Amino acid sequence: MWIDEHVVLPDPDRAVVAVGPPAAGDGHWAGAPSAVAADGLIYLAYRLRRPIGRGRGYAVVVARSSDGERFETLTTVTREEMDAESLERPSLVRLPDGRWRLYLSCATEGTKHWRVEALEAADPAAFDTRSRVTVLPGDPKTGVKDTVIVRRGGLWHLWASCHPLVNPEEADRMVTDYATSADGLEWTWHGTALSGRPGLWDERGVRVSAVRWQGGRVLAYYDGRASAAENYEERTGVAVGADPAALTALGDTPAAASPFGGGGLRYLEFVDLPGGAVRLYYEFTRPDGAHELLTELR
Repeated sequence: MWIDEHVVLPDPDRAVVAVGPPAAGDGHWAGAPSAVAADGLIYLAYRLRRPIGRGRGYAVVVARSSDGERFETLTTVTREEMDAESLERPSLVRLPDGRWRLYLSCATEGTKHWRVEALEAADPAAFDTRSRVTVLPGDPKTGVKDTVIVRRGGLWHLWASCHPLVNPEEADRMVTDYATSADGLEWTWHGTALSGRPGLWDERGVRVSAVRWQGGRVLAYYDGRASAAENYEERTGVAVGADPAALTALGDTPAAASPFGGGGLRYLEFVDLPGGAVRLYYEFTRPDGAHELLTELR
């Protein structure tokens, strides 16, 4: 697999637990992180989940930390507040004027459909679900969720996991589509940026989890799986491209995985810190099948 000095991969042996799961055992997860460094602190949004039938993605937590490892909860958004059957990966963004925006992936009740809604507040502790707006509605044939959002050069860039809904048995399949915006609310789609590769470990679906520009090149990290049975236990891969709308996956095997359970190591997130250090966050499968949120300083 081609890797260069710009590619930073998780090393769970050097990680610490930032957030533990709500309980032990399969189906109990803390993860799907989105992080922002601001004002000498790290702000983190993450999802909490219970097993199917017992709540699924029942809350998104927004928290802050002075060291990137120990977090103080600022606010919690529940699935009931969002009129959602489940919540998945959030995106936390600081706006140019200093305000904050939280994008929430919401499962539409009684369907396989997903949509993305946004909250805005002057402070990350003050998000009010009564002010939410739908920014990515999806459509009857497509569910949209798990956004990665980057503001660069005055333009907003978005990568989202898109799922086909025509056949319910195929709704776990996913590709990553790319969109741009002038304000982060009204988006223009530019097609599929990354798809699974037939016969390989990411055949069933791919979901971009982090994007970093390296000069004129886009470096993306993504979650992949080979089959429907591997849903919830995706591993991490790497993709590159000269165009953010056209990414090419590298290598025939995952770049990072857990040694436990189904191998889940997913939703990799990066935060650039003053002085050139980088902090990683990711969701990791434990020996008991629960998922915990790990962090590393690199």
